[in-house]
Amino acid sequence: MRRMLEVAADAGSSAAAAAAANGAVDWWRDVNESPVWQDRIFHVLAALYGFVSAIALVQLIRIECRVPEYGWTTQKVFHFLNFLVNGVRSIVFVLRRNVQLIHPEILQHVLLDMPGLAFFTTYALLVLFWAEIYYQARAMSTDGLRPTFYWINAVIYAIQIILWMVLWWKPVRVMIILSKMFFAGVSLFAAFGFLLYGGRLFLMLQRFPVESKGRRKKLQEVGYVTTICFTCFLIRCVMMCLNAFDKAADLDVLNHPILNFFYYLLVEIVPSALVLFILRKLPPKRGITQYHPIH
Repeated sequence: MRRMLEVAADAGSSAAAAAAANGAVDWWRDVNESPVWQDRIFHVLAALYGFVSAIALVQLIRIECRVPEYGWTTQKVFHFLNFLVNGVRSIVFVLRRNVQLIHPEILQHVLLDMPGLAFFTTYALLVLFWAEIYYQARAMSTDGLRPTFYWINAVIYAIQIILWMVLWWKPVRVMIILSKMFFAGVSLFAAFGFLLYGGRLFLMLQRFPVESKGRRKKLQEVGYVTTICFTCFLIRCVMMCLNAFDKAADLDVLNHPILNFFYYLLVEIVPSALVLFILRKLPPKRGITQYHPIH
């Protein structure tokens, strides 16, 4: 009798666990398939992107008012691109349902993927800036860094445009997979760039004398930004690989709003907000002999 009671209790526990799992699956499916929830989640994403875009614009205006005589410094360009990328993302998510109805379908891919490429360019600027600091500190020439930055971006955009054109001409599954894998490769390249130059700059700053002014703060800044950007681009790389081969991880459809919410929150919204906060310090006023952007 005791054995029978134990078996019955185990069966009851298994049934309860199965029911709970089925309930969670049903809730996930109900939210994903509900047009109301889809619109709510996409509008929340639009609001978050709009908030980050506004922060970047306010900071850009503050920097311009502080040092208008320096023109378009790296710091100003970085904040302007943040404003632009997040602003476009906000508009796209406000109109997400309309975007899905655009024809030819290739325009949907352009609207959804181009801000991601611009996001890469925005944060590649930080890698460029850190590389320039590192090379200057080691008395090495920095003449080739900016041309290399421009060439890398030009090649990436050219390849992506070619992939879009081929996809427009022949919209087959293999071309979609190739386009997403290319984006995954770009993200991995960005993650490696942050690890390489952020790590080098961090180790170089560690060797500075302890009493160096601003050493600890700069160490924290470089360490935090490197960790945040490396992580977000690595997550994007993994998700793009899953997105390419698993339809359940497709980010370019309306019926995966929960996946979209957590993906864009982790790879763009939260990293952008954190980096803008960490790099919030304004440049020195005119009269100070040297000016270094993005302090």
